[in-house]
Amino acid sequence: MGKGPGLYTDIGKKTRDLLYKDYQSDHKFSITTYSHTGVAITSSGTKKGDLFLADVNTQLKNKNITTDIKVDTNSNLFTTITVDEPAPGLKTIFSFRIPDQRSGKVELQYLHDYAGISTSIGLTANPIVNFSGVVGTNVVALGTDVSFDTKTGNFTKCNAGLSFSKADLIASLTLNDKGDTLNASYYHIVKPLTNTSVGGEITHSFTTNENTLTLGSQHSLDPLTTVKARFNNFGKASALIQHEWRPKSTFTVSGEVDTKAIDKGAKFGLALALKP
Repeated sequence: MGKGPGLYTDIGKKTRDLLYKDYQSDHKFSITTYSHTGVAITSSGTKKGDLFLADVNTQLKNKNITTDIKVDTNSNLFTTITVDEPAPGLKTIFSFRIPDQRSGKVELQYLHDYAGISTSIGLTANPIVNFSGVVGTNVVALGTDVSFDTKTGNFTKCNAGLSFSKADLIASLTLNDKGDTLNASYYHIVKPLTNTSVGGEITHSFTTNENTLTLGSQHSLDPLTTVKARFNNFGKASALIQHEWRPKSTFTVSGEVDTKAIDKGAKFGLALALKP
């Protein structure tokens, strides 16, 4: 476990990664190259049915400043400038998208032994202001995440969360959607040597009175190959196998089947990431 409670986005992150990370039904390819000056260029393409999407991301690091510039097939330009620790524990992130003139945003993150704070404000005349804060330790943490639209005078987001962590167990409870959705998650490391872990997430909607339960697990067949599986109460089962065939280069095959509608067939996804 790390030192301090982390940021609000860290609450339940281990469970979300176990249940949802790397699962996909599309075909994705990405390749990263590095220049002698340290510039990293990542080109990626994704095939979603008959639609093909691509983007090119350029990353430049200079001391504690990282600049990311990404261009996609829709001629959108995304720019993110990150200044890491201009002061101890502080990180500044400036981002904007062209041609969207309302997308400019400045974010400040601060990590302390007993607190984690992230606040952002849009660079417009009537910006959206976001604040998230966590207090506690690396064992128990309590936090909130709120967004306020200064143009309408309304809160667009109001969430709260609680996390409990031990060396091999993480449990969290969050209240989202302005109190309409209650989410409880659990992550447990069964066998560290084989990266074997299990987890579950249950979500209750007070408006629809509907419950969604998702269970998942992962296991490393060897140091380079990992398998994952998940199942939810709606009958959808998913599995994937990921192999690191060279350092930082992975090949992932994933599939999903609806056990309540076998006649619809299964969905399959492929992902290939190449890094030198």
